[in-house]
Parts: sequence; C-alpha cells; structure tokens
Amino acid sequence: MSLDADDDQSNHVESDDQPDLPEGDGPDRPEGDQTDTSEGDARGGYRLVLKLTHPNCWMNEVTAETDARLLVNETYLVEGQVKTHVVGYAESSAALDDLVRATNASEHTASVTEMYSRREFGSDSVLSNKAHRSLLVEYEPEGSIYDALVSRGFLPQEPVRIRDGWEYWTVAVDDPRSKIQERLDAVCEEKDAVIEIRTISSRGRTDSPSVNVELLTDRQREVFEHAREHGYYSVPRAVSGSDLADELGISKTTLHEHLRKVEATLLGGD
Repeated sequence: MSLDADDDQSNHVESDDQPDLPEGDGPDRPEGDQTDTSEGDARGGYRLVLKLTHPNCWMNEVTAETDARLLVNETYLVEGQVKTHVVGYAESSAALDDLVRATNASEHTASVTEMYSRREFGSDSVLSNKAHRSLLVEYEPEGSIYDALVSRGFLPQEPVRIRDGWEYWTVAVDDPRSKIQERLDAVCEEKDAVIEIRTISSRGRTDSPSVNVELLTDRQREVFEHAREHGYYSVPRAVSGSDLADELGISKTTLHEHLRKVEATLLGGD
C-alpha cells in the first residue's frame, strides 16, 4: 500500500481481538493528508502522529477499562524488564483510583510503585485541574511497542498519550516517505499491532505552520486535532462546525468555545 497524498484508500494490520477498523493490510493513511512530497521524499524528514494499539499492553488495557488516561514520561530497559514512568490523570479521584487498581491487578504488570509527581513533567497544562498520580511500572518487553518503533527510526517528539485503549505517538522519522509504509508494516507484523497515521507532514511543508499543542489541555488538543485532520481549517473548509460537533458528540457552541480557547492559546489572542 502507498502513503501517496492522493491515494484515497486506508489500510492497516489488525489482529482478531483489536477494535474494528476499515479492512486492509497496513497502517491507516491520514484522512485529508495534503503533504507536499516533492521535496520530502527526496531527503526524508517527516513528523507523524500515530494512533495505535497492540496486544499484551497494560496501558491500553487499563485506559480501556477506566475513565482515566496516561502520559508516558520515560521508558527504560533494565535487566530484561521494561520500566516506565507514567502519570495517570482523570477528572475525579475515584476514576484515578480505578486506574491504579487496574494497573496493580493487570496480568501484564510485574510491579507498580507510586512516586512523587514531577513538576518538570512535560505536559503540566494537560494535568492542570486534574487528579493525577505518578507511577513507576515494571513489565515484560512483550507488552511494549517502544523498541519496535524506535529501532526502525520513529523517534518520539512528545510524551506518549494513552486513552480509551489507544496510544497516541508524535514521532519524527528521517526516511523517505516511500520507506515509512514499509517500516510501519514491519512494526505491525512484529507486534500484531493496529496503527493509524493520523497526520504526516514534511520539513518543507508550508501550508500547516508548527504549533505547540503541549500548551493545550487534553480536551482542547483532542478537539483541535480532530478539526485540523478533518479539514476545518482548510480553504475552502472541508467540514462544517455542526458536522464536526456531531462527530465529537458535543454541541456546536461547545465546539466553538473549545476552538476559541485553542486559537487564543496558540496564536496569543485574548
């Protein structure tokens, strides 16, 4: 399968026990991808946002079972075991307690140690006004997709986010666009993973200016990325505010309030 911008087909690798996605045999191409490939394909240098899930992952498991979410701070391989520092967060302490209990009870975790929260963690804005707890979790390498991605050149650029059983990775890769599909196919095959490419942009792209989404709250980021991916900011606009609100399950007024705050934060308005 191809990652060409004018290819309308999506594709992915899917195991029997993963969420249903459109049929195919490789990672999903982003909807509405308009990346200029004339320069990027020759020299490489891409930024991708990936949505993925894979078997035997305690993080996907516990966020699917509870109303809490996770941010991954650091991941290490120590004496054959993976150790990951994560921050769990939720709208309520009860939901966060459920997450911690599920993490301790998971058959895919070997040990769980609660830590003091680190103020220097890279996404304080996401955690503001949220109940949150910091955990050090040890588990088998089979439950991690980190090495499968990094060893193939997909280098994390932001903290990995996990919600509702899915991981969201922002990665940089210095390969030609024609090689990205091949490398993601290899990850899917090795880890029995489902991978969707939500966005892809090249270093030479000028139609989508860089923005620091880490300044946004988690919900603002979710709404903004959905709007951007579905062409709300395209000229002409590819989706209406009403349709976008329906897709997100919120009112049109709430949608515009989220986007107004997003634009004020990213563009420096009032």
